[in-house]
Amino acid sequence: MKKARLFFQISLLLLIASACSTYSEQDKQQFDKKIQDYLTKKKIKCLRSDSGLYYTILEPGEGKNIHYLDSVSFTYTGKFLTDKKFDEQKKPVQFAVKDLIGAWKEIMLELKPGATAFLIAPPYLGYGQHELDDIPANSILVYTLTIHNVK
Repeated sequence: MKKARLFFQISLLLLIASACSTYSEQDKQQFDKKIQDYLTKKKIKCLRSDSGLYYTILEPGEGKNIHYLDSVSFTYTGKFLTDKKFDEQKKPVQFAVKDLIGAWKEIMLELKPGATAFLIAPPYLGYGQHELDDIPANSILVYTLTIHNVK
């Protein structure tokens, strides 16, 4: 039931969170430093997109890339930089790419069915200043997700 409530909250906040652009360049630099420190400490290598998303494609998958108007079925684990898990979906969930948080939208467009990706989302690509039950405002989020099906 807790996960269902989280999905409901996520659905309600998706447009608000993705539209959140109240972060200064200094804020963004501070988030970026925290992410870089985490990656250095964990000895993880990631690419950094122009938006500030850090990611590594662990498994490339097969077929055509996912598109913005596709609906995607995927599993994932979400953690904070402290490695504390805040959510995990072991059974695939399905969402339209266009309805996802910014970080997920961005990475989905790089993936194919069967792909697995590791990503770190600064708050402005996640839930921003909005607080959810298990996710404090301004959280940097660490995800591993696997694509199961694309429609």
